Amino acid sequence: MSTGDFEKDLQLGMESEDDDSELSDDELQEAFDKGLLKPGLNVVQDEPKKAVNNVEGLKQCLADFRKSLPWAERLDLTNKPAADIVAQAEGKMTPQDSGEINAEDDFQREMHFYRQAQASVHDALPRLHKLKIPTKRPDDYFAEMAKTDQHMQKIRQKLIMKQAAMEKSEKAKKLREQRKFGKKVQTEVIQKRQKEKKAMMSAVKKYQKGMTDKLDFLDGDQEKGKRGVNKAAMNKKVPGAKRKYKDQKFGFGGKKRGSKWNTKESHDDVSGFRAKVAHGKGGKQKPNKRPGKNARRKMKNRS
Repeated sequence: MSTGDFEKDLQLGMESEDDDSELSDDELQEAFDKGLLKPGLNVVQDEPKKAVNNVEGLKQCLADFRKSLPWAERLDLTNKPAADIVAQAEGKMTPQDSGEINAEDDFQREMHFYRQAQASVHDALPRLHKLKIPTKRPDDYFAEMAKTDQHMQKIRQKLIMKQAAMEKSEKAKKLREQRKFGKKVQTEVIQKRQKEKKAMMSAVKKYQKGMTDKLDFLDGDQEKGKRGVNKAAMNKKVPGAKRKYKDQKFGFGGKKRGSKWNTKESHDDVSGFRAKVAHGKGGKQKPNKRPGKNARRKMKNRS
C-alpha cells in the first residue's frame, strides 16, 4: 500500500461521516510516525513537567501580602495546640504533649485540630479586642432576612396546619383505640353474663329435677344486690289459681319422660279395669243435638 493511496483513504475516512469503518491501531501508529495526523487530541510531549518548589519565592509572596494587608484583614495565626487542662490536673500525659500523634487515629487527629483551633481563639480574641473589633453580636442586632415576612408567614401557617393535622390524626387514633378497648370490655362483660346465666339455669334445672337440694346459686344474686335484696325474688311473679291447679294436677319439675310407663305393680293391679268401658259396649253416649243435613233440608222444605 503506497503513501498516496493511504492519504486518499485517510481523507475519505475523515470526510465521510456515514462511513462506520475505523482505522486499526497499526495504521494509526504508521500514520503518526509518518506525520500524516494533524495536531488535535494526539499531542506529543517532548519533556514531562517538572514540579518546582520555590520556597524563597513563596516566602517573598507571603511577605508582600503581609506588607500590603493589615492583620485584621488577614486573621492569620500560627500556633501550637492548646494544653489539656483536665489531663494536666489528673497528671496524665496526652499525645499532643508528647508529640506522638497517630495520623491514622481519627480521634487523636480530630482532637489535635480541635486543640489548635482553641489555641487560635485564645490568641485572636485579645488582639481583636485591642483593635476594638467586636467579637459578639449586640442584643439589638437584626440581620436582614433572605425571605420576606409574607413568605415566612405562609411557612408558619403551613407548619401550624401540619401540626394541627398531626394532632387530629393522633386524637382519632386514640379514639379508635378507646373504642376498640371499650368494645372488647363490653364483649367480655356480655360473655361473663351469659356464662353466669348458663350456670344459673343449669343449677335451677338440677334443683327442679331433685338432683340437688342446695340453693347456693341464689347467694350470688343476694351479694350483687346493693341492699341485700334478691333481684330474682323481686322479679318473680306470684302464681295464679290456674297455675296452682296445673301444678297440683300434673306436677312440676322432676322426670317427665316415661312417667306413664307401666311398672310391675301397675301391670298386676286390675282392680280398676272395666270391660264395658274398655271395649266400648257400655257407657252413656251423648245425644247429637244438631240434626243431619238431610233432616235439616226436609225441615226446610216443610216450612
